[in-house]
This record gives sequence, C-alpha cells and structure tokens, in this order.
Amino acid sequence: MSWNGRRSRGNVRQVILFLLCVCVWQSGAESLRYSVAEEMERDSFVGNIAQDLGLDPSQLAARKARVVSEGNQQLFRLNPSTGVLTATETLDREEICPQSETCTLCFTLFLDNPLQLIRGEVEVLDVNDNSPTFPEKEMVLEILETTSTGFHFPLERAQDTDMGSNSLQNYSLGSNSHFSLAMKTMNDGEKYAELVLDRQLDREQQPVLNLVLTAIDGGSPSKSGTTQIRVVVLDANDNTPRFSREVYEVRLAENSPPGQLVVRVEATDPDEGSYGKVQYGFTQISKGSRQLFELNADTGEIRVAGNLDFEEMKKHEMMVRAADGGGLFVHCKVLVEVVDVNDNAPEIQLTSHTASIPEDAPPHTLVALFSVRDRDAGDNGRTECTIERDLPFTLTPTFGNFYELRTNAALDRETTSEYNISIRATDWGPRRLSSRQSLWVQVWDVNDNAPAFSQELYSMWVTENNSPMVRIGSVQASDADAGSNARVQYALEREEGQEQPALSVSSESGDVYVVRSLDYERLRALEVWVRAADGGSPALSARALLRVLVRDENDNAPVVLHPGAESSAGAGELVPRWAPAGYLVAKVVAVDADAGQNAWLSYELAKATEPGLFRLGLHSGEVRTARAVAERDAPRHRLVVLVRDRGQPPRSASATLAIALLHDFSDAHLRLSHEAPPAEPDDTLTLYLIACLACVSALCLATGLAALLMKLRRDRQRNAEPLPTFPTAVAESDAGSLPRSLMYDVCLTAGTLSSDFHFLGPLLPCFPARIPPGAAPQRSSVCSQEASNLVEGSYCAAQVRNRSGPWRDREGRSHRGVRD
Repeated sequence: MSWNGRRSRGNVRQVILFLLCVCVWQSGAESLRYSVAEEMERDSFVGNIAQDLGLDPSQLAARKARVVSEGNQQLFRLNPSTGVLTATETLDREEICPQSETCTLCFTLFLDNPLQLIRGEVEVLDVNDNSPTFPEKEMVLEILETTSTGFHFPLERAQDTDMGSNSLQNYSLGSNSHFSLAMKTMNDGEKYAELVLDRQLDREQQPVLNLVLTAIDGGSPSKSGTTQIRVVVLDANDNTPRFSREVYEVRLAENSPPGQLVVRVEATDPDEGSYGKVQYGFTQISKGSRQLFELNADTGEIRVAGNLDFEEMKKHEMMVRAADGGGLFVHCKVLVEVVDVNDNAPEIQLTSHTASIPEDAPPHTLVALFSVRDRDAGDNGRTECTIERDLPFTLTPTFGNFYELRTNAALDRETTSEYNISIRATDWGPRRLSSRQSLWVQVWDVNDNAPAFSQELYSMWVTENNSPMVRIGSVQASDADAGSNARVQYALEREEGQEQPALSVSSESGDVYVVRSLDYERLRALEVWVRAADGGSPALSARALLRVLVRDENDNAPVVLHPGAESSAGAGELVPRWAPAGYLVAKVVAVDADAGQNAWLSYELAKATEPGLFRLGLHSGEVRTARAVAERDAPRHRLVVLVRDRGQPPRSASATLAIALLHDFSDAHLRLSHEAPPAEPDDTLTLYLIACLACVSALCLATGLAALLMKLRRDRQRNAEPLPTFPTAVAESDAGSLPRSLMYDVCLTAGTLSSDFHFLGPLLPCFPARIPPGAAPQRSSVCSQEASNLVEGSYCAAQVRNRSGPWRDREGRSHRGVRD
C-alpha cells in the first residue's frame, strides 16, 4: 500500500473515533468531555463545567465542588465561583502520552450535599511542535563502486514525537547526479527512505559524495530536519549481510534480572574475510531503552542491563544494524514486550475524610471517600478493600475504583471515644500484595447520660449546738459524658412555700454544710433531696436522699421532778421508829432532756445528817433505811441527793429531803410543828412548808375523828343489815410537774403507825368497812383524798408493798411481819 493510502486510512480512523466520542458524549449524562491543544499556557481555559451541567455557579460553591485528576499529579483546577475548568500547567502530549496516538486525561468532579461524582475526560490534541530529527547528524555509507544501478540502500529513519498528520510524512534528497530517494513503508505502517543508485559510481573520479537528506512532517506549517549522508565509494563487496528475521518479537517479564538474555539477532554474509565478518549495533533506540538493554557487537546477543518496569514502559523498540567489513549493512527491528508481574501494592488515595462525628449520628453516615489504584495490569491490578477488626463501619464500592466508608451501627462515645480505622487494600495477583491506610475518627460527645450518685442515700452526722456553716460531708455524682455535658452542679430540692432548710450544698464540690445551729431536743433528723444536674442542653439530672442525724450533746442538766423545787423542806417524809432495814422512805425522781448516756442518771447522797441511817439506790433513786431505826436516832434528818448524768463533761442537780422519825403518826402534826428542824440561814421557805404540813395534818386528823364519831353513832341506830356500798372516790392532788405514772398515795393508821408507799402506780381508792354496832373502831384512816370524800369507818384498801412492823387485823388481833 502506498504512503497516501496509509494516510487516508489513518484519517478515516480518526473521523470514526471522533464520531464515536460524540455519540458517547451525547449518551452519557454523567460525564464531561473536553479537548485542549497541547503547549497551551498555564491556567488556560479548558471548559465551563457549570454551563455544561446546567448548574448555577453558586450551586457548585455551595456543594463544595472539586476536581481530582487521576494519577499523582493534579493537572486541572476548578473555580467553584465561576465553574470554569483550567489547566494547572502547560500540557505536553509527547511527555504525557509518549506511545499513544490519542492522549486522554481523566478527572473526577466531586459534589457534596448530596454526594455526586461525575467523570470527565480531557483530550490533549497534538500540535506540530516537534521537528523530525535524525539519530545522527551524519550518516556514512560505504558503497562499492561495483554496485549496480537501481540498488537500494536503506537509510536511518528520522523520529518525530508528534502524532497523526503532524508526524513524519516524507523525505527529500538534495540534488545530485548519482542517487535518488525511494519511500518505503514497514509492516507496522512506519515510513523510511532508501537511497537508490541511479548511476554507476566511480571511486577514481569521486571517492566521496556528500548528500543532504531532509525529513518533513505533515504539520501546517510543516517542520523538517536534515542530516548529512557521506557516501564513501569502496572497492567491490558484492554481498550484503542478511538477518534471519526482519522483526524479532520477545516477551520479557519485568522482574528479569540484569544480564538475562533477551534475544540473539543473527545476520549472515556469504563474503569472505572482512567482507563476510558482521558487526552489530543499535541504530534507533530511545534513551530509556538504551539504559535497559545492551548489545554484543560480535555475537548479536541482547541482554538486560537495568531494571525493567512494566508500569513505566510496556514496550521497547530497537533497530539493530548488521554491517560487514566491506561497508554493507542491513537493519532489523527488535520488539520487546514487558510482561507485568505483581510487583506493585495497591495505592489508597484519600479524597474526603470527616475527622469527627457525633455519637448520635444515624447509621450509614458518610465518614470518608477514597480511591484504590494498582499500577499492575490484569488480576495483578484488580483490588479489593476490607476493614481490619470488627468496627461499626462498612465499605461500599461506588463507581470505578472509589469506595465510601460509612457507619453501620449506633456509636457510643462513653464506650469508645475514637476509632483507628485500618483499611486494607489487596490485589488479586498470584503473590497478593496489600497496603493499609489508617483513619482516625473522633466521636463527639452528646448529652445522653444523666449524672449518677455514688449512693442513693447519704447519711451524715452533726453534733447539736454546732457552729453555723460547718461542713459535715459531701455528696458525689459522676457523669459518663465529657466536657460541659459532664460538669455536675448540685442543689437542694425545696418545694414552693417550704421554709429554708438548715442545710446547704456547694453547687460545684457537693460539700454539705449546716447553715445554723441545731438543737437535738427540738430536731433530731433532717431529710432533703439533693439534685445533680449536668451542663448539657437540655440538662439531665438525678437525685439522692440526704439524711442528717443530729448527735446529742450534754447540754441539759438533770431536772428533779420529786421532790419538787417548790416544796418546803419542812414538809418532808415521815418514817416510823419501828422501820426495819430496807424500809422505803422516799423516791427521788429526775429526768434529763438529753439522750443516750447523756440521759443516764445516777443518784448519790451528797450530805446526810446521819450517814449510816439511810442509803440511796444508785439508779433507782429510792431512799431506804440502811439499818433498823433506833430510839437513839435523832428525830429529824436532812438528806441532800445529788443527781448526775454520764455526759462529758457530766452535769448534775441536787434535791433536799427532810425526814422525821415518829413513834405514832397521830402526833405527827405536833412533832412537825414543835420539832421542826432548825432552819438554816436563808431557808425561810422550808419553815413555811413545815407549818403548812402541820396545819394540813391537824385538819386531816380532826376530820377523821369527826367521821369516826358519826360512824359510831350511826351504827348504834342501825341493825345488822349490810351497809350500802359507797362509790369509789379517787384522790386527785396537785402533783405539780410530777407525771401521774410516778404519783403514789400514803395510807396511815393510828393504831399501827404503819405506812404504805405505792411508787410508779395509780392511786387506789379507799373502800368503806363494816364495823359492828357498839364496837370501838380499831383503826382510822388518814388518806390523801379530800376530806369531803371520807366516810365514817372507812379505811384504805390499797395494795401494800414493802410493809413491815406490827399491825392489827379487823378482829383487833396484833401481828408482825409483812401484810398483803
């Protein structure tokens, strides 16, 4: 096929490719295609993306539009304000696509909110910016003078890095008288020139001829390159070396070590001597290929001299010349195809990454967007991505080699506050290679945890009479959140209208203070609710019960209830002379407003007129005779009883008892009036009490005698029928502050001088007794009831405890001992 035919076929192919691109452009709604000429200046206009997508430029800015070029170099820039796509640098098609007729650069347009990815392509159009060049400035041809006319001498080809019509198209030869130029096309469509001998050479006439060879490309305007052809006319060498093959094709793995044999080219020459000895050498080889291969000039062996890399250059093309000693030579082509091996791990390129997300983010929240690229081919370049460890994230492939990293479960900052997501990309080669990319994701705190108290109930103590604002303890609450959501403040709950409590709590530390002095006798316990609220919005809270118990302090002295402080010392206790040892004389009753051991009371005799006659119960307060009363004992005695509690320090009170020893209670009023104990200085009140007691005793005695006389006279007039039953009369006396449970009555009889004491029991009524007519009354009653309730012949029928001494029954018989 002629050179023009090949050119027309190439033009038809370009037209078909252009129409196909137009059809794809019209059918793809989500792709952009532009074309720019190479060698354009930096920041040159490529296209208006906003206009082509039908979007307003403000929408691009709002959706954070950005352009990412494929590969390691960012070749394009998008202005989101205008939507104009520009080139970041001057594009050189020969450098970007050195072995491709078409040069297409791909990019991806990313739009957020919502996420949208649009693929774009920019075709770099070739410009006739390179002139054809010859590998050498001078070519030397040694031609025998016997060479016949019409003989063709292949010439070294010129190289033009441009493509298409801008590439090398023709050769021309300078005017001369011996040679013409013929154009040839190889099997791969490349053109080369051959020098044709038109007229016989004559070494004797012209041993050297200088010709000018010009290579012309098809650009407009066209560019050209020239070289000198120096023809040396030799003596006859009528055989040219011949290669066994015109093209040597070899497949070579990219991991072939240096020194490995690639191929051995072989050319033969039937001549003898120097004319039959063939030498080999490279004539056309790129700079990169020359560094990777070496040729043995004697044997024709081509071996590996460097490290092959399939990703940098997939094919190597070399022209080998075989020349004999007579100057004749021939060329062959060696094509080395580099076979890919899995020597490149996948590369993870992060496009978008969210460094932190809130813990209440819903599942399927986008965290990162990245792409995976493997420079190998076939299965060696096929990749898959996984997430190491069990994490609440998932990978979703999108289009091409892009992946989305999204959440697949609810997050909890209190369980895990940050995640180190390790993404592993692995290829499918026989020896699988992988790479890893780590992403840190911080989890924002959300106020989803209420404060929690360390205890549901806090019990604290405070001693009464405390100082104001004394600290008695603290409450503590913790919040699992962080920052302001975990800052806890404390406060006491108080209902509306409720008085201000005696407690306060520090809002920051939770310390509990008592704001005023407390009195155990008035308030023994406090219960309030403490609320802990965090600083979140809205705030969460919890509450705990605070119980404060008031501890008693010995701040109250004992109070003597009996004998009362208003009683006179003269109105004392009456003890018969026949009283045996252990006879109950009186009982000192005292109380203490404190509690615990501060209210445990003990009684002791502080002072006694005759120390050995009476004894005092340590805890009961009962005054009893320590021995039997003797005639020699003084008729009156004075006891000072000291009542002491067990507090620290102890507090005490005292009571004074006046005791009179009597032979018979009938003259009690006389003895109390005439034998009253001498008053001590400043003891006039005691004298008054003794006088009053004497008057009352005399009145009671007179009333009793009158009642007895009336009863005797009434009995004489009455027959033996039963006497009517009188209603029960209960004595009520002014006991002052003494409780009724501690009151007792005294029943005295004139005949026996015995006394009955009833402690800590109710008053018992006196019942009437039947006396036969004419019989003398054997006993008279002196009771604590009012005189108006007394009747003739009545006597006290109360229960008697601790009664001893002589007594008479109703028949008048005399007895000794204990009477029930």
